[in-house]
Amino acid sequence: MNIQDIRRDFPIINQEVNGHPLVYLDSSATSQKPIQVIETLEKYYKEINSNVHRGVHTLGTRATDAYEGAREKVRKFINAKSTQEIIFTRGTTTSLNTVASSYAAANLKAGDEIVITYMEHHSNIIPWQQVARRTGAELKYIPLQEDGTLSLDDVRATITDKTKIVSIMQVSNVLGVINPIKEITQIAHEHGAVMVVDAAQSAPHMKIDVQDLDCDFLAFSGHKMCAPTGIGVLYGKKKLLENMEPIEFGGEMIDFVHLQESTWKELPWKFEGGTPIIAGAIGLGAAIDYLTAIGLDNIAEHEHKLVAYALEKMSTVPGMAIYGPMDPAKRAGLVTFNISDVHPHDVATVLDAEGIAVRAGHHCAQPLMRWLKVSSTARASFYLYNTEEDIDKLVEGLVKTKEYFSDVF
Repeated sequence: MNIQDIRRDFPIINQEVNGHPLVYLDSSATSQKPIQVIETLEKYYKEINSNVHRGVHTLGTRATDAYEGAREKVRKFINAKSTQEIIFTRGTTTSLNTVASSYAAANLKAGDEIVITYMEHHSNIIPWQQVARRTGAELKYIPLQEDGTLSLDDVRATITDKTKIVSIMQVSNVLGVINPIKEITQIAHEHGAVMVVDAAQSAPHMKIDVQDLDCDFLAFSGHKMCAPTGIGVLYGKKKLLENMEPIEFGGEMIDFVHLQESTWKELPWKFEGGTPIIAGAIGLGAAIDYLTAIGLDNIAEHEHKLVAYALEKMSTVPGMAIYGPMDPAKRAGLVTFNISDVHPHDVATVLDAEGIAVRAGHHCAQPLMRWLKVSSTARASFYLYNTEEDIDKLVEGLVKTKEYFSDVF
């Protein structure tokens, strides 16, 4: 894995921002796109652009082949059994809402339990709140350990025979925690519950094998893994998807339409109503080709080194508070932090003046912020194109930030 060659693949990072070389440390929000993906999109619109599945003309056939070819790339990427288990969606949010609105709404009743954690993204909280309200099910939370990790003992104590759905993120977008999804899935299945995995922060950074995890549903977004915005994936076990009703109705997802009733196409198309996200799916396929050629294991190793380096260097900044485990072996490639007496938005603003892009806010995780006893935090997140030099510049910027606000106040 040659980091300099990789950096040359990403045109956007080779620029100056506010008079400084760009240091992009916000990949957990969205990753940058390599030229290989950009060129794939350009080729699609220049040479292939057509709707899929409908026409018999040459462009329609090319577009359909590329679109369904991308589905096969996704299937292989997560080791699903069949392309029928791969649904293209708008993103992780849409995928999780589909499970809640279709599967959960039809299968839950009063007295049933849905189990999640305090670390979940809002996209993995609000859909379950809504379906619990509609069905009378109870929403329960697995407590966190002091460092933000999950204890399997707590998982066992929270999941009961009343639990019908367990939905947990594989990697926290705030704490960086890597959750033991395979073990949690086994516990869920022992109680007859269905396991849903939010893989938005894991799919871009590590190998995922849905058959090994044995999860029932898994959701992720393309834009966090070098693909375009507006494309995502819902994986579901075929037997579950076959018994679920679609939540969007219209063209493409139908088999026959009569005056008073209609029937649906087979999987996966019954969940893809209307003109699908054709260019986005093809772009996702190109991103998967790119990441696979580099190797997910190589990417994970690179990020592990970066986060270990970042934890060491950032800990030297006066007034630094770092959230989540300090053991880099328990973390993915991000560090969420605060500097005493400096608001996270002020931290991000000063860093931006130095050309350093970080995220500040509640990161769509307000329950976790309350658990941390803060209103907001700053976050630096790393990807395959980041270097230790990026972290050095971050630390220099943080020291300047602390010194500036110490002088002001």
